[in-house]
Amino acid sequence: MPLKKKPVNGMKDIMPREKEIRDYVTRVITDTYRSYGFTPIETPCMEDIRNLSNKQGGENEKLIFKVLKRGEKLRLDEAKDESDVVDYGMRYDLTVPLSRFYANNANELPTPFKALQIGSVWRADRPQRGRYRQFTQCDIDILGDATPLAEIELILATTATLGKLGFKGFEIRINERRILKAMAIYAGFSDEALEDVFITLDKMDKIGIEGVKSELNDHEYSKDVVEKYIGLFNELEGERDVKKALSILREHHEGMLPDEASDRLREIVDAVEAAKEADFSLVFDPTLVRGMSYYTGTIFEISMPQFGSSCGGGGRYDEMVGKFSGHDVPACGFSIGFERIILLLMESGFTIPGQSDRKVYLIEKGYPMDKLSDIMAKAAAERKNGTQVLIEWMNKNKKFQKEKLTNEGYNDFVEFFKRDA
Repeated sequence: MPLKKKPVNGMKDIMPREKEIRDYVTRVITDTYRSYGFTPIETPCMEDIRNLSNKQGGENEKLIFKVLKRGEKLRLDEAKDESDVVDYGMRYDLTVPLSRFYANNANELPTPFKALQIGSVWRADRPQRGRYRQFTQCDIDILGDATPLAEIELILATTATLGKLGFKGFEIRINERRILKAMAIYAGFSDEALEDVFITLDKMDKIGIEGVKSELNDHEYSKDVVEKYIGLFNELEGERDVKKALSILREHHEGMLPDEASDRLREIVDAVEAAKEADFSLVFDPTLVRGMSYYTGTIFEISMPQFGSSCGGGGRYDEMVGKFSGHDVPACGFSIGFERIILLLMESGFTIPGQSDRKVYLIEKGYPMDKLSDIMAKAAAERKNGTQVLIEWMNKNKKFQKEKLTNEGYNDFVEFFKRDA
């Protein structure tokens, strides 16, 4: 039986044109983030399974690719449960590894520490458009800064990067986990019910407000509580201005909103609006949840009209590092949805700006071998001047060969015939 030539389901081979665009986008991201003072780091692709299964990763903890113990440690005949055969897992995001990294190396790092990490992550998810089981994440994080400056810099750096990649008219949706919690508690939900309530609320984009209401009622919460909760979102319908939305909630429901969270959002919005470089809108979304349980404060997502879904997001996770070190460290991060950005660029026919000339030397078969050195010298001289030169033997179907090379981005052809040698 022949070996399987297709990649594993949910993973993909990357063709040359896409690889070039991926490399270009990575350079733009890296250069822009470094200009904001972020420092590249790298962490292993695998983590201790206990780090990944700490009830902080939300639904992603159900999607971990788990790694069997090896050698003498793997005793399947004696195993009673999963922990007897599994010790590692493939990372499902870059935030958990970063938190472990910081806890382990804090004494050697500056405070605050501005981290930049680009790498593959793995989730045993259902593959669909723009979603794979192996994909690249691009994260920037600031650890050790509890002030709104962290959120401000993260939003400005991320949106500046998207602007440099040609995106405009997109939205950064913003919310606060403390406001999210305050609204649910005000309506009458218990602390124990909050995570289930937020899982349902997070489906608002897909099932609408009536769908959320119906699902909450199906959970057999008090109908009065559900009505009061849904009423809060009805009051804010159509109001996307952060400060106006907060004013509505404050005026109608005195004492509901935590002052520190509301003031923080206002400060972030004022600073970002004053300093932003890219063409985007910062809007309030009271239904924004973010699936990870580790978020403790500000949360945000990138919304691209071309994609119809989130193209990245992040937020504040002040209690994650403490899970490793025993001492909480203020932390906030923003992740660009790299694969979805690449998908949008590929579908739009994106071409890399400022790309050097790309030339092909086509050599007729039978060309004297002792004359090839002249062609090599000519190619070397052109490469020295910045031209990309590909040398190939000329095919019988030269027209098809040129068409294929043109599709790969080559725009100039030089032919060498044996009769002219």
